[in-house]
Formats: sequence, C-alpha cells, structure tokens
Amino acid sequence: GLPEAAYWLLLTDEIPTDAEVKAFNAELHSRAVVPDNVLKMIDNLDKSTHPMTQLAIALLALQPGSTFATAYHEGVKKTEYWNYALEDSLTLIAQIPVVAARIYRNVFFNGEHIAPDTSLDWAGNYAHMLGVNDSEEFKDAVRLYLMVHADHEGGNVSAHATHLVGSALSDPYTAYAAGVCGLAGPLHGLANQECLRWLKNTREVLGNQEPTAELLTQFAKDTLAAGKVIPGFGHGVLRITDPRYTIQQRFAQENLPNDPLFKLSQACLQAIPPVLAATGKVKNPWPNVDALSGTCMQYYGLNQEDYFTVVFAVSRALGCTSSLVWSRRMGMPIERPKSVTLDWLSNNIK
Repeated sequence: GLPEAAYWLLLTDEIPTDAEVKAFNAELHSRAVVPDNVLKMIDNLDKSTHPMTQLAIALLALQPGSTFATAYHEGVKKTEYWNYALEDSLTLIAQIPVVAARIYRNVFFNGEHIAPDTSLDWAGNYAHMLGVNDSEEFKDAVRLYLMVHADHEGGNVSAHATHLVGSALSDPYTAYAAGVCGLAGPLHGLANQECLRWLKNTREVLGNQEPTAELLTQFAKDTLAAGKVIPGFGHGVLRITDPRYTIQQRFAQENLPNDPLFKLSQACLQAIPPVLAATGKVKNPWPNVDALSGTCMQYYGLNQEDYFTVVFAVSRALGCTSSLVWSRRMGMPIERPKSVTLDWLSNNIK
C-alpha cells in the first residue's frame, strides 16, 4: 500500500480506490511547488546545521502561504476552520518531500538537486528526489518507511506538540514545525539513528565473530552492566513486539537477508529481550519500530544517519496533520494542562 492512501484513510475513514489514489497523487503533485524565496533560504542555510533544524526552519518559511492563517485573519466562522486546516495540510504534505529532499541534496551532495518525477506516486517521488538509489526496491523501502511511521497515538512528543500548538489555532505549518522540533529530540525521533549507530558500533566491537544469540547475550549483559542503554527495544505504550517492526522485518527478510547489519539485528532479536526481561525493570523488552528502520535505509545507500529523522518527519506529517484537521472539525478547545505548586508536589510525593 501507499502512505498517501493511508492519509486518505486517516482523513476520511474510508479506504480509497485505485482511481482515487491516482487522482489524489495528481492533486498532491499540483500542490508541491515551493516558492523560490523558500528554496533560496534553504540553500543558504549553513550545511553544518542539523537537517531537522533545517526542516523546521523550512516549514516556518512556508507559513506565509497558509490559507488557514489568512482565513482566520479575515474572520472566517469557527465551523469553517477545518476546511482551511485541510487545505494547508494537503499543501504541506505535498511540499514537505520537496524541501526534505532539497535539504538532503544540499547537505550531502553539494546542492546537486534532482527534479521531481510527477509520474511517480508521492512516496516514490520522494525516493527519486533523494537520488541515492534508482531501484524500485528502494522506492518500496521508502514507501514502507513512510507508511509505518505515519500515524501514532497522540501521546508521543511530535503528535502531542503538533496538537498542542494547533489547539491555539496556529496554522498547520506552525503547528507541525513544533512537532518536528519535538521529533528532533534524542528520546523521540532521533532513536532510529541511534539504533543504527549502536548496531554499527556493536559490529565493530565484535569484529569478525559471527553474531550468534549466545555471543549477543553476553554482549547485552556487559552493555547493561556498564550502565549503557540498548536502543531499539521497549516502548512507552506497547507491551508486545511492535507490529511496525514485524512489517519491516518481513521486508528485510525478503530483500536484504544477507546484509551484515540485518543478520546482526536478528541475533539481537534472539538475545536481547530475555536479557532485558531478566532485569525485572523493563515492562516491554521487545523490539520497536526504530530497531530496523535505519538498517533498511542504509542497505540501499541512505546511510547519512543525521538525515533519518527527516524521513521520519515526512512520514509523521501524515498522522499529525490529519489529526489537526479532525481537531478543527470537532471544534476541540485550546489545551491547557493544570498546574500545581512546589508545595503541592512536596506534600503529595511524601
């Protein structure tokens, strides 16, 4: 399936037909033009600036084109907010692969850009503009990545930050820029690059040894004993193996079964959960979506770890902006958590 079809589902609660997906892709392509001043601004950013910072800047630079902000300024009725939130969200979704690919080509390929191919679907065109691999398999890997990272329960940082800022009736560009800033945190979106780095470091430490469950069991115990964290396992909500991990695992087994890092990850799958469970401190010792996403990307040549979270952000835009549309449709109020004093905290934690 295509992630843009999932976006249709999130917006309408209906699975689109092939004809509807084709028409939807054409609509997204028609909205994908990024103003020249925004492109120049992106091109002038210092290449040492983290790609996620660049993406947040780019989203805010696109904000002057917000139809929601304009309509609100002109006094549109509250019952019509959702229409303009939808307009902005569709355009944001169309534009974000363009700016994300431009950031990638600026930072890692000296500004040598690749023109979009409107004959491709939304996700396939993004893979094409990245320019790291022309194969259909890489496009499928990107389609899968954008699908499984798209939506999430609302309690995670990026989804919640987007909802929070959107609840103040900030437009979708401003709201999702906040979500992107949350996604950039090491405990959230940066986890996928940390997982790949951990696998690479582990492989380097093991040297030429075959990664067996027995070897990785001891390695995991030694890692925990040293006070270090093993990334890619556990989840704040799930208490089973992350279904998104299982989907990626199936893809990897079919397309990169002999990749050294994938082999290592499978040995980790056998060894690490029992070690984590034995500590008695981990509620969910099973792998999460981050455990394999970077491995699949690097296999096809997308190996710049600092960029992984940008791909995540392109995907998560689907879930966050569709939620914004529904929030405005339902007239949800501004979010304002209750506050407590330090004295209250002191009295209630004794």
